[in-house]
Amino acid sequence: MATSTLDAPLLSLPSHTHLATPTPPSTASPTVNNDRYCANHHRTLKLIGKCSNIDHLKQVHAHMLRLNLFFDPYSSSKLFNLCAFAHYSTLDYAQQVFDQIPQPNLFTWNALIRAYASSSNPDKALFVFLQMLHLCPDSPNKFTFPFVIKAASEVMASGVGRVLHGTVIKASPHFSSDVFILNSLIHFYGSCGDVNLAYRVFANMLDKDVVSWNSMITAFVQGDCPEEALELFRQMEMNGLKPTNVTMVAVMSACAKKLDLEFGKWVCSFIERNEIGLSLTLNNSMLDMYTKCGSLEDARVLFDRMAEKDIVSWTTMLVGYARMGKYDEAQRVFYAMPNQDIAAWNALISAYEQNGKPKEALTLFYKLQVNKHVMPDQITLVSTLSACAQLGALDLGGWIHVYAKKRGIKLNCHVTTSLIDMYAKCGDIKKALEVFQMADRRDVCVWSAMISGLAMHGQGKAAVDLFEKMLEAKVKPNDVTFTNVLSACSHSGLVREGRALFSQMGPVYGVMPGLMHYGCMVDILGRAGCLEEAAELVEKMPMVPSASVWLSLLGACSIHGNSELAEKACCHVFHLEPNNHGAFVLLSNTYAKAGNWERVSCLRKQMRESGVKKEKGCSLIEVDGTVHEFLVGDNSNPLSEKIYSKLDELVTRLKSVGYVPNKSELLQLVEEEEVKEQALYQHSEKLAISFGLISTSPLVPIRIVKNIRVCGDCHSFAKLVSEVYDRQILLRDRYRFHHFKGGKCSCKDYW
Repeated sequence: MATSTLDAPLLSLPSHTHLATPTPPSTASPTVNNDRYCANHHRTLKLIGKCSNIDHLKQVHAHMLRLNLFFDPYSSSKLFNLCAFAHYSTLDYAQQVFDQIPQPNLFTWNALIRAYASSSNPDKALFVFLQMLHLCPDSPNKFTFPFVIKAASEVMASGVGRVLHGTVIKASPHFSSDVFILNSLIHFYGSCGDVNLAYRVFANMLDKDVVSWNSMITAFVQGDCPEEALELFRQMEMNGLKPTNVTMVAVMSACAKKLDLEFGKWVCSFIERNEIGLSLTLNNSMLDMYTKCGSLEDARVLFDRMAEKDIVSWTTMLVGYARMGKYDEAQRVFYAMPNQDIAAWNALISAYEQNGKPKEALTLFYKLQVNKHVMPDQITLVSTLSACAQLGALDLGGWIHVYAKKRGIKLNCHVTTSLIDMYAKCGDIKKALEVFQMADRRDVCVWSAMISGLAMHGQGKAAVDLFEKMLEAKVKPNDVTFTNVLSACSHSGLVREGRALFSQMGPVYGVMPGLMHYGCMVDILGRAGCLEEAAELVEKMPMVPSASVWLSLLGACSIHGNSELAEKACCHVFHLEPNNHGAFVLLSNTYAKAGNWERVSCLRKQMRESGVKKEKGCSLIEVDGTVHEFLVGDNSNPLSEKIYSKLDELVTRLKSVGYVPNKSELLQLVEEEEVKEQALYQHSEKLAISFGLISTSPLVPIRIVKNIRVCGDCHSFAKLVSEVYDRQILLRDRYRFHHFKGGKCSCKDYW
């Protein structure tokens, strides 16, 4: 091999901090001449130091194999170290080199563990550690454990980490007091969410360095204990330790989690006073604190003066504007970004979807489709599927499902949950069940989503049965699961099952009932006519009843016409939320059913004087992939003339088979009977049904999404349309689905 091929600049090898330094052999190999061996050995070490690319490395590797230099632990470890950590090498190649070393020394084993611990496959570090225990004498040493513990924290292997902790204690008293090992354990327990054990290790340390304090502060932040993190920062100052850049990043994160802008600003001034270097990571943490605490002005000033910005900086500003509802600013930041990676796209799509702007979210998704440089990922799918669910856009949601399959995007539990939720909310419960049954893995979110889907489609018994199967599968239910299964009982009148599940939550499953669960239970009892029991449950709640709990009772009173209890419940709602329009509507409906139009009129006047407005009804219907929106009395659709003509036809034909408008559903008292009827005819769901009849094939179900509860008159109207026109109508309101077919509804008029 010509040495001229290695006349490249010396490679800057990575730091060997915490690695035991190998000792060169004192004697030459007995199989070769000693002088010659020393010469070859010396020349080879120089060649290793000159490697600058993979070709050079492989040449030296081949040279060493020819000269049997792999029998020398020092030479082989030097080559392996380069293979494991040089930027141009790969771990696969390093593993091949390692496998050729006859007897790797402890330094080489540690180097391999370290390499895997920092790789995308940290679990392999644990496997190598087990091999080392079996094959390498005098192992492990104090340099081994930090790397193995790091690997355990990367894979969140809490059980393995605890075993390692025990091994450290048993192996040597020196190990259990080594600051590097103990710092690794603090980091490990913090990463696994066990803040108590992390603090126990920290508190028992005799000698703490700045890394110890940083690790513990970070562990508190990761464990959602921001106050404890800030208190530890104060103690660190009192102990005379100078905070580092890493300290301040963790402290900033704590301020952001606590939403403590005042202390966050003090920390920023502390950084400036103590001349702590402003790295990009620290600047980004400060940005994050400002935006989460709502101070976009301070965030903008910092952002504008930052000499260096990365994708995190831009995305933080984007999310900050979006979170505060400043979508124009968010878009300006988005389009000003030098490089829009998928995280930036996801941030804006998610911001729209989570803030009630699903149409804008899908519009941005369409733009992403034509971008040749960025591909949607699992996070993108979760947000866009949620937007489809909000709009009832089944065609687009189904297309996204097919798109994910074609692109080979793995359907993890988050995507599976979103798919089930989308199909269920868009009216295709069979497809939702198909996704559920085909899922490779089902966590509690997947099970809960499927239970919720069955609940909203009125399949309460099936939802309860699925809950039982979930328990058989050894999946522990959480608070969301119980909200969904109790809602299923409510929609289907399963009072006995609801009582049993509610009573078992704490004692059997360790989930303490919250406000949502009490609200569901009140709804179960109230809908079934057990108003006194429902009211008694509210009075005995261990926490202060929320407005939503009182609204559940008020809704039950409206159904059963109990004006006296309705007034009591309404007073509690108004005390908590004076401008809750839902309470006005429910109380008005209670009075209207009792024929007490004077009270209805007074209530309407009270709403007008207090500035409370009833939420406008809005119905969405998807036709050929386009979502059309209708409001009450809407005439903005290009086909409005045909829609109203069809509506007139519907009313005339339905009246001929017995349809009588239910005028008690009107909130206000209207004197003229004709005007009353006209107001009912122009409800948004009736317009959507008319549009569906003129725009879709007779074989295609008409799918409608309503933003508020469907009124009784529209419910009766839809039942008759499904019978007279032989059309299937799927109408989703705020609470559940109504499947109209052959003059009947899946809710059996129990809603």
